[in-house]
Amino acid sequence: MKGIVLAALLVSAAVPALAQQQPQFTHYGLNGMYLNPAYAGIKGQTEVNIIGRYQYLNLNNSLGDDNGSPRTGMVSASIPVLPLGGGVGLVVYYDQAGVTKMTNAALSYSQHIKLGSGKLGIGIQGIYTYIGKGTYRAIDPNDVNIPSNSSDQKFDAGAGLWYESPKFYAGLSVNNLLRSEYTFKSNGISGIASQYLGENHAYFTTGYNIEASSSVTVTPMILVKTVLPGRYDTKSKYDNQHNYSVEGGVRATFNDQFWAGLNYRYDESISGLLGYGFGPDNRYRLGYAFDFIAFNQAARAFSSHEIMLSLRLPKAVLLTRPPIRTPRYSF
Repeated sequence: MKGIVLAALLVSAAVPALAQQQPQFTHYGLNGMYLNPAYAGIKGQTEVNIIGRYQYLNLNNSLGDDNGSPRTGMVSASIPVLPLGGGVGLVVYYDQAGVTKMTNAALSYSQHIKLGSGKLGIGIQGIYTYIGKGTYRAIDPNDVNIPSNSSDQKFDAGAGLWYESPKFYAGLSVNNLLRSEYTFKSNGISGIASQYLGENHAYFTTGYNIEASSSVTVTPMILVKTVLPGRYDTKSKYDNQHNYSVEGGVRATFNDQFWAGLNYRYDESISGLLGYGFGPDNRYRLGYAFDFIAFNQAARAFSSHEIMLSLRLPKAVLLTRPPIRTPRYSF
Protein backbone atom coordinates (compact mmCIF):
# COMPACT_ATOMS: atom_id res chain seq x y z
CA MET A 1 0.00 0.00 0.00
CA LYS A 2 2.90 2.36 0.69
CA GLY A 3 3.99 1.90 -2.92
CA ILE A 4 0.53 2.88 -4.16
CA VAL A 5 0.56 6.14 -2.21
CA LEU A 6 4.12 6.98 -3.32
CA ALA A 7 3.32 6.24 -6.96
CA ALA A 8 0.24 8.46 -6.82
CA LEU A 9 2.30 11.28 -5.36
CA LEU A 10 4.91 11.02 -8.11
CA VAL A 11 2.36 10.83 -10.92
CA SER A 12 0.29 13.74 -9.67
CA ALA A 13 3.29 16.01 -9.06
CA ALA A 14 3.53 16.81 -12.77
CA VAL A 15 -0.05 18.06 -13.11
CA PRO A 16 -0.72 21.84 -13.25
CA ALA A 17 -3.52 23.48 -11.26
CA LEU A 18 -6.72 25.28 -12.17
CA ALA A 19 -9.26 27.05 -9.99
CA GLN A 20 -12.56 25.28 -9.39
CA GLN A 21 -16.19 26.28 -9.07
CA GLN A 22 -16.46 24.57 -5.67
CA PRO A 23 -14.81 25.38 -2.32
CA GLN A 24 -11.53 23.78 -1.30
CA PHE A 25 -10.51 22.84 2.24
CA THR A 26 -7.05 22.32 3.69
CA HIS A 27 -8.55 19.85 6.20
CA TYR A 28 -9.37 17.45 3.35
CA GLY A 29 -7.67 14.57 5.19
CA LEU A 30 -10.26 14.88 7.98
CA ASN A 31 -13.21 15.80 5.77
CA GLY A 32 -14.03 12.78 3.61
CA MET A 33 -17.79 13.35 3.65
CA TYR A 34 -17.38 16.58 1.68
CA LEU A 35 -15.31 14.83 -0.99
CA ASN A 36 -17.22 11.61 -1.52
CA PRO A 37 -20.78 10.29 -0.94
CA ALA A 38 -19.40 6.75 -0.47
CA TYR A 39 -17.68 7.92 2.75
CA ALA A 40 -21.07 8.00 4.53
CA GLY A 41 -20.87 5.77 7.61
CA ILE A 42 -17.78 3.90 6.35
CA LYS A 43 -15.88 4.35 9.63
CA GLY A 44 -18.70 2.77 11.63
CA GLN A 45 -19.19 5.82 13.84
CA THR A 46 -21.16 9.03 13.65
CA GLU A 47 -19.03 12.02 12.65
CA VAL A 48 -20.02 15.68 12.49
CA ASN A 49 -17.70 18.33 11.05
CA ILE A 50 -18.03 22.11 11.08
CA ILE A 51 -15.49 24.08 9.04
CA GLY A 52 -15.13 27.81 8.49
CA ARG A 53 -12.70 29.06 5.85
CA TYR A 54 -11.59 32.58 4.93
CA GLN A 55 -9.52 32.36 1.76
CA TYR A 56 -7.12 35.13 0.69
CA LEU A 57 -7.74 37.16 3.85
CA ASN A 58 -8.27 40.91 3.25
CA LEU A 59 -8.21 40.71 -0.53
CA ASN A 60 -9.79 44.16 -0.97
CA ASN A 61 -10.29 46.49 -3.89
CA SER A 62 -9.80 50.23 -4.11
CA LEU A 63 -13.53 51.00 -4.15
CA GLY A 64 -14.27 49.29 -0.84
CA ASP A 65 -17.22 47.15 -1.95
CA ASP A 66 -17.53 43.32 -1.95
CA ASN A 67 -14.03 41.89 -1.96
CA GLY A 68 -12.83 38.79 -3.73
CA SER A 69 -11.95 36.74 -0.65
CA PRO A 70 -13.96 33.50 -0.76
CA ARG A 71 -15.67 32.83 2.57
CA THR A 72 -17.02 29.37 3.20
CA GLY A 73 -18.95 27.68 6.01
CA MET A 74 -19.64 23.95 5.94
CA VAL A 75 -21.42 21.36 8.10
CA SER A 76 -21.21 17.65 7.34
CA ALA A 77 -22.50 14.50 9.03
CA SER A 78 -21.65 10.84 8.41
CA ILE A 79 -23.88 8.26 10.12
CA PRO A 80 -23.64 4.45 9.89
CA VAL A 81 -26.85 2.48 9.34
CA LEU A 82 -25.83 -0.98 10.52
CA PRO A 83 -29.11 -2.84 9.79
CA LEU A 84 -28.68 -1.90 6.10
CA GLY A 85 -24.92 -2.43 6.02
CA GLY A 86 -24.42 1.14 4.89
CA GLY A 87 -24.54 4.77 5.96
CA VAL A 88 -26.12 8.15 5.25
CA GLY A 89 -24.39 11.48 4.93
CA LEU A 90 -25.29 15.14 4.69
CA VAL A 91 -23.17 18.10 3.58
CA VAL A 92 -24.37 21.71 3.60
CA TYR A 93 -22.13 24.62 2.74
CA TYR A 94 -22.41 28.34 2.05
CA ASP A 95 -19.80 29.97 -0.17
CA GLN A 96 -19.38 33.63 -1.10
CA ALA A 97 -16.87 35.14 -3.51
CA GLY A 98 -17.46 38.77 -4.40
CA VAL A 99 -21.10 39.25 -5.42
CA THR A 100 -21.66 35.52 -6.06
CA LYS A 101 -23.25 33.52 -3.24
CA MET A 102 -23.82 29.77 -3.33
CA THR A 103 -25.71 27.47 -0.98
CA ASN A 104 -25.30 23.74 -1.56
CA ALA A 105 -26.89 20.76 0.19
CA ALA A 106 -26.09 17.13 -0.63
CA LEU A 107 -27.75 14.03 0.82
CA SER A 108 -25.84 10.76 0.37
CA TYR A 109 -26.26 7.02 0.87
CA SER A 110 -23.40 4.51 0.84
CA GLN A 111 -23.67 0.72 0.71
CA HIS A 112 -20.74 -1.07 2.36
CA ILE A 113 -19.17 -4.31 1.15
CA LYS A 114 -16.56 -6.28 3.11
CA LEU A 115 -13.37 -6.35 1.06
CA GLY A 116 -10.12 -7.73 2.45
CA SER A 117 -9.24 -6.14 5.76
CA GLY A 118 -11.54 -3.19 5.11
CA LYS A 119 -14.81 -2.08 3.54
CA LEU A 120 -15.72 -0.71 0.13
CA GLY A 121 -18.41 1.96 0.04
CA ILE A 122 -20.51 2.57 -3.08
CA GLY A 123 -22.26 5.90 -2.77
CA ILE A 124 -24.87 8.02 -4.53
CA GLN A 125 -25.78 11.61 -3.83
CA GLY A 126 -28.62 14.04 -4.47
CA ILE A 127 -27.51 17.69 -4.70
CA TYR A 128 -29.42 20.96 -4.39
CA THR A 129 -27.65 24.20 -5.34
CA TYR A 130 -28.81 27.81 -5.05
CA ILE A 131 -26.71 30.52 -6.71
CA GLY A 132 -27.33 34.23 -6.25
CA LYS A 133 -25.72 37.02 -8.23
CA GLY A 134 -25.45 40.56 -6.90
CA THR A 135 -24.77 43.78 -8.76
CA TYR A 136 -21.64 44.03 -10.91
CA ARG A 137 -19.94 47.26 -11.84
CA ALA A 138 -20.37 47.11 -15.63
CA ILE A 139 -18.83 49.36 -18.27
CA ASP A 140 -22.05 48.92 -20.25
CA PRO A 141 -25.02 48.67 -17.82
CA ASN A 142 -27.15 47.22 -20.65
CA ASP A 143 -24.79 44.33 -21.36
CA VAL A 144 -26.99 41.22 -21.56
CA ASN A 145 -24.09 39.01 -20.42
CA ILE A 146 -23.84 40.59 -16.96
CA PRO A 147 -26.27 39.27 -14.31
CA SER A 148 -27.91 41.72 -11.94
CA ASN A 149 -29.52 40.85 -8.59
CA SER A 150 -30.70 37.50 -9.84
CA SER A 151 -30.66 33.89 -8.69
CA ASP A 152 -31.37 30.36 -9.82
CA GLN A 153 -31.55 26.91 -8.24
CA LYS A 154 -31.17 23.38 -9.55
CA PHE A 155 -30.99 19.72 -8.50
CA ASP A 156 -28.11 17.48 -9.55
CA ALA A 157 -26.46 14.18 -8.60
CA GLY A 158 -23.14 12.60 -7.67
CA ALA A 159 -21.56 9.18 -7.12
CA GLY A 160 -18.41 7.72 -5.62
CA LEU A 161 -16.36 4.79 -4.32
CA TRP A 162 -14.48 4.75 -1.01
CA TYR A 163 -12.27 2.02 0.45
CA GLU A 164 -11.45 2.14 4.16
CA SER A 165 -9.17 -0.21 6.11
CA PRO A 166 -7.31 0.25 9.41
CA LYS A 167 -4.20 1.55 7.63
CA PHE A 168 -5.24 2.60 4.14
CA TYR A 169 -8.01 4.62 2.52
CA ALA A 170 -8.78 5.79 -0.99
CA GLY A 171 -11.76 7.47 -2.63
CA LEU A 172 -12.88 8.50 -6.11
CA SER A 173 -15.99 10.58 -6.76
CA VAL A 174 -17.68 12.83 -9.31
CA ASN A 175 -20.54 15.29 -8.87
CA ASN A 176 -22.78 17.53 -10.99
CA LEU A 177 -23.51 14.51 -13.19
CA LEU A 178 -26.43 16.33 -14.86
CA ARG A 179 -24.33 19.45 -15.58
CA SER A 180 -27.21 21.76 -14.63
CA GLU A 181 -27.48 25.16 -16.26
CA TYR A 182 -28.26 28.26 -14.19
CA THR A 183 -29.81 31.31 -15.84
CA PHE A 184 -29.69 34.86 -14.43
CA LYS A 185 -31.55 38.01 -15.40
CA SER A 186 -29.61 41.07 -16.48
CA ASN A 187 -30.24 44.77 -17.04
CA GLY A 188 -29.89 44.23 -20.77
CA ILE A 189 -32.62 44.57 -23.35
CA SER A 190 -33.34 40.84 -23.47
CA GLY A 191 -33.47 40.59 -19.70
CA ILE A 192 -31.48 37.34 -19.72
CA ALA A 193 -27.80 37.02 -18.94
CA SER A 194 -25.47 34.31 -20.14
CA GLN A 195 -25.92 30.96 -18.43
CA TYR A 196 -23.71 29.45 -15.74
CA LEU A 197 -22.98 25.76 -16.20
CA GLY A 198 -22.36 23.54 -13.18
CA GLU A 199 -19.48 21.48 -14.53
CA ASN A 200 -18.48 18.02 -13.33
CA HIS A 201 -15.95 17.97 -10.49
CA ALA A 202 -14.02 14.81 -9.67
CA TYR A 203 -11.92 14.03 -6.58
CA PHE A 204 -9.37 11.33 -5.89
CA THR A 205 -7.86 11.09 -2.43
CA THR A 206 -5.74 8.51 -0.65
CA GLY A 207 -3.73 8.15 2.55
CA TYR A 208 -1.80 5.57 4.55
CA ASN A 209 -1.46 5.34 8.34
CA ILE A 210 2.09 4.47 9.39
CA GLU A 211 2.61 3.48 13.02
CA ALA A 212 5.87 5.28 13.76
CA SER A 213 5.66 4.20 17.41
CA SER A 214 3.10 2.93 19.92
CA SER A 215 1.80 6.48 20.35
CA VAL A 216 2.55 8.24 17.03
CA THR A 217 0.81 7.66 13.70
CA VAL A 218 2.12 9.36 10.55
CA THR A 219 -0.31 9.76 7.65
CA PRO A 220 0.88 10.84 4.17
CA MET A 221 -2.05 11.89 1.99
CA ILE A 222 -2.87 13.38 -1.39
CA LEU A 223 -5.87 14.95 -3.09
CA VAL A 224 -6.31 15.30 -6.85
CA LYS A 225 -9.11 17.62 -7.96
CA THR A 226 -10.31 18.19 -11.48
CA VAL A 227 -12.91 20.19 -13.35
CA LEU A 228 -14.32 18.25 -16.31
CA PRO A 229 -15.97 20.75 -18.68
CA GLY A 230 -17.91 19.69 -21.75
CA ARG A 231 -19.84 16.64 -22.89
CA TYR A 232 -18.98 13.18 -21.63
CA ASP A 233 -18.07 11.93 -25.11
CA THR A 234 -15.59 14.75 -25.75
CA LYS A 235 -11.92 13.76 -25.53
CA SER A 236 -10.86 17.23 -24.40
CA LYS A 237 -13.05 16.81 -21.32
CA TYR A 238 -10.46 14.48 -19.76
CA ASP A 239 -7.06 15.17 -21.32
CA ASN A 240 -6.59 18.88 -20.57
CA GLN A 241 -3.88 18.90 -17.92
CA HIS A 242 -4.72 22.46 -16.93
CA ASN A 243 -8.04 21.27 -15.50
CA TYR A 244 -6.29 19.31 -12.73
CA SER A 245 -5.14 20.48 -9.31
CA VAL A 246 -3.05 18.52 -6.82
CA GLU A 247 -2.12 18.81 -3.18
CA GLY A 248 -0.27 16.50 -0.86
CA GLY A 249 0.79 16.50 2.75
CA VAL A 250 1.60 14.57 5.88
CA ARG A 251 -0.01 14.56 9.32
CA ALA A 252 1.43 13.19 12.58
CA THR A 253 -1.01 12.22 15.36
CA PHE A 254 0.02 11.61 18.98
CA ASN A 255 -2.20 9.33 21.11
CA ASP A 256 -5.15 10.14 18.84
CA GLN A 257 -5.30 13.51 20.63
CA PHE A 258 -2.77 15.96 19.18
CA TRP A 259 -1.85 16.35 15.54
CA ALA A 260 0.32 18.56 13.38
CA GLY A 261 0.83 18.52 9.64
CA LEU A 262 2.13 20.18 6.52
CA ASN A 263 0.43 20.45 3.13
CA TYR A 264 1.47 21.67 -0.31
CA ARG A 265 -1.09 22.88 -2.86
CA TYR A 266 0.53 22.90 -6.28
CA ASP A 267 1.38 26.34 -7.62
CA GLU A 268 -0.43 28.09 -4.77
CA SER A 269 0.31 27.54 -1.11
CA ILE A 270 2.16 25.83 1.71
CA SER A 271 -0.01 25.05 4.74
CA GLY A 272 0.41 24.15 8.37
CA LEU A 273 -2.19 22.26 10.43
CA LEU A 274 -2.59 21.90 14.19
CA GLY A 275 -5.26 20.06 16.13
CA TYR A 276 -6.34 18.90 19.56
CA GLY A 277 -8.79 16.21 20.68
CA PHE A 278 -10.58 16.39 24.02
CA GLY A 279 -13.50 14.99 25.96
CA PRO A 280 -14.35 11.28 26.48
CA ASP A 281 -12.37 9.17 23.98
CA ASN A 282 -11.16 12.46 22.44
CA ARG A 283 -14.52 12.65 20.68
CA TYR A 284 -14.29 16.42 20.19
CA ARG A 285 -11.62 17.78 17.87
CA LEU A 286 -10.52 21.33 17.22
CA GLY A 287 -8.25 22.06 14.25
CA TYR A 288 -6.67 25.10 12.62
CA ALA A 289 -5.01 25.41 9.21
CA PHE A 290 -2.95 28.33 7.90
CA ASP A 291 -2.22 28.64 4.17
CA PHE A 292 0.70 30.77 3.09
CA ILE A 293 0.18 31.81 -0.54
CA ALA A 294 3.74 31.27 -1.73
CA PHE A 295 3.13 31.12 -5.50
CA ASN A 296 1.19 33.15 -8.08
CA GLN A 297 0.44 35.93 -5.62
CA ALA A 298 -1.07 38.25 -8.22
CA ALA A 299 -4.72 39.04 -7.38
CA ARG A 300 -4.42 37.07 -4.12
CA ALA A 301 -3.77 37.98 -0.51
CA PHE A 302 -0.87 36.21 1.20
CA SER A 303 -2.84 33.95 3.58
CA SER A 304 -5.94 31.81 4.05
CA HIS A 305 -7.32 30.54 7.38
CA GLU A 306 -9.47 27.57 8.31
CA ILE A 307 -11.00 26.36 11.58
CA MET A 308 -12.52 22.92 12.10
CA LEU A 309 -14.65 21.59 14.97
CA SER A 310 -15.70 17.96 14.85
CA LEU A 311 -17.48 15.30 16.88
CA ARG A 312 -16.76 11.55 16.70
CA LEU A 313 -19.11 9.28 18.62
CA PRO A 314 -18.07 5.75 19.68
CA LYS A 315 -18.40 3.09 17.01
CA ALA A 316 -21.92 1.82 16.58
CA VAL A 317 -22.77 -1.78 17.52
CA LEU A 318 -25.66 -3.69 16.00
CA LEU A 319 -27.92 -4.72 18.89
CA THR A 320 -29.41 -8.18 18.54
CA ARG A 321 -31.52 -10.17 20.96
CA PRO A 322 -29.54 -13.17 22.28
CA PRO A 323 -31.18 -16.57 21.78
CA ILE A 324 -32.93 -18.13 24.77
CA ARG A 325 -32.42 -21.89 25.08
CA THR A 326 -34.20 -24.21 27.56
CA PRO A 327 -34.99 -27.97 27.48
CA ARG A 328 -38.46 -27.05 26.20
CA TYR A 329 -37.96 -23.90 24.13
CA SER A 330 -35.30 -22.58 21.75
CA PHE A 331 -35.94 -19.14 20.33
